[in-house]
Amino acid sequence: MTIQEQILLDIQKAFKVLFDHELSQVDLALQPTRKDFAGTYTFVLFPYLKIIKSGPEEGGRKIGEYLKEHSTAVRDFNVVKGFLNLEVNESLWLQIFQNLYNKEHIGQFPSNGQKVMVEYSSPNTNKPLHLGHLRNNFLGFSISEILAANGYEVIKANLVNDRGIHICKSMVAYQRIANGETPDSSGLKGDHLAGKYYVAFDREYKKQVAELMADGQTEARAKQMAPWMLAAQDMLRKWETGDKEVVDLWTRMNQWVYQGFNETYKRMGVLFDKFYYESETYLLGKNIVEEGLEKGVFYKKDDGSVWVDLSEEGLDEKLVLRADGTSVYITQDLGTADLKYRDFGFDKSVYVVGNEQDYHFDVLFKIIKKLERPFGEGLHHLSYGMVDLPTGKMKSREGTVVDADDLMQEMIDTAASHTKELGKIDGFSDEQATELYETLGMGALKYFLLKVDPKKRMLFNPQESIEFQGNTGPFIQYSHARIASIIRKADQIGVDYKNADYTKVDKLEIAEQELIIVLNDFEKKIKTAGEELSPSVIAQYLFDLSKEYNRFYAELPIFNEDNLLVQQFRVALSLQVAKTIKRGMALLGVKVPDRM
Repeated sequence: MTIQEQILLDIQKAFKVLFDHELSQVDLALQPTRKDFAGTYTFVLFPYLKIIKSGPEEGGRKIGEYLKEHSTAVRDFNVVKGFLNLEVNESLWLQIFQNLYNKEHIGQFPSNGQKVMVEYSSPNTNKPLHLGHLRNNFLGFSISEILAANGYEVIKANLVNDRGIHICKSMVAYQRIANGETPDSSGLKGDHLAGKYYVAFDREYKKQVAELMADGQTEARAKQMAPWMLAAQDMLRKWETGDKEVVDLWTRMNQWVYQGFNETYKRMGVLFDKFYYESETYLLGKNIVEEGLEKGVFYKKDDGSVWVDLSEEGLDEKLVLRADGTSVYITQDLGTADLKYRDFGFDKSVYVVGNEQDYHFDVLFKIIKKLERPFGEGLHHLSYGMVDLPTGKMKSREGTVVDADDLMQEMIDTAASHTKELGKIDGFSDEQATELYETLGMGALKYFLLKVDPKKRMLFNPQESIEFQGNTGPFIQYSHARIASIIRKADQIGVDYKNADYTKVDKLEIAEQELIIVLNDFEKKIKTAGEELSPSVIAQYLFDLSKEYNRFYAELPIFNEDNLLVQQFRVALSLQVAKTIKRGMALLGVKVPDRM
């Protein structure tokens, strides 16, 4: 039982004894006491005045006196208007700290026996990954780690969009103007090489459309008749019929792209357990259409097309199979969902996809439920907002994206110059300094993109993200390095902080108590982050913990403390903060340095 639960139970007893009224715990709540008042938790009295049958100050005083006398958790109280502020016994905080300190694995719940698939990244093989992909990948990986911490068995999946007209556009441009260029001959990563020809296609296509319009064609007709667009459509048809020349080019270019992606994923620090490829799944789902027709979930129109009516679910009619028998994206996704379930038998499935696809996933999930799939209730779309830049929205086909590789390198370079300016690499070898720059640059980038609620659209600010003060990754990383330095010094001078009994500390200073309160919240925050699928909960927690530690560090001596047990306690408290920061940052996919 937590301290909060114990106090709420004692408040229940107080209402029964003092006011002869039964309250359930769901009717009661505590909130943190404001910093400018004495106390740890506050019980708001206003909702209970009809039961108390007196003013809030008198009622609060009665409850406070009862708790002070009968509750082992409450040491003292004060009443401010309608707020009963409760001070918790120091012995309880010390016992909580001792339990946390003795725990072998912090931030890890036991297995809950459930399996969850998290699908993220989902790149197109006609271009490199960009800033938006960074948010997607960091979210997907972090959510996977958070769900694993909550006791789930997690499968990290990546559905690669490796076919379609957009892929053929890169192939047409490459075929027409590349003169056999390869990643080796060009010095470009394979994904960048493919992206180069995707941009080249768009440039030439626009030129051809303009020329046709100048000859009197309408814009719509010009877009249809542009030679390169016709060539791309023809290439797609040939691919679908297995034309050897087209398939060989497709295979060769895709392999270049995968090699490039793997380099990018490695630097990002993200991993996958299973890859699915649209080229292998795009024909799936047609059997589900037949099943849906038999069950009466789908219906066929006079032209032979198949639809589902979702008006009862608050949506409209949706096409699931064209009149010519070809699939639409919903059809493919139905088939892929069945395939993934057959492969892994998951209890939950999380799709990490931008909010531009909200409607699509709403439709998909409603159809799956109508088809009575066993996994239908466990589906979730982690819908995240786009990442904006000072220059506006990104467009891949026009080559105006912020490339993921370039941005990661820029962040690492910025971390290097910033760190050198602050003189934080004294005594580092070149290899150690390079590793530190990578850790700080990637930490700044990941933390900045994860600290914002996923549902919110955000503006990425590289300069702000790399600062060593404020709500940034480097601030938290620096806090960890500071503690690591303290632990090294404690070991050097022989402070025995590992084996002491900290329940025997005589008195807790406010800064120490506040730090234990925050430390005690860690697993609750992990649970909340898992329930809300929001790494921002962990990010905010780590910022709050780091701020609280720096306050403790500024206010209280450690090695100049005369009381040996208190000195040991403060080192141990520091170590517990460092362990929590390291574990919490790992849930975000961020490394922390031991030296800065």
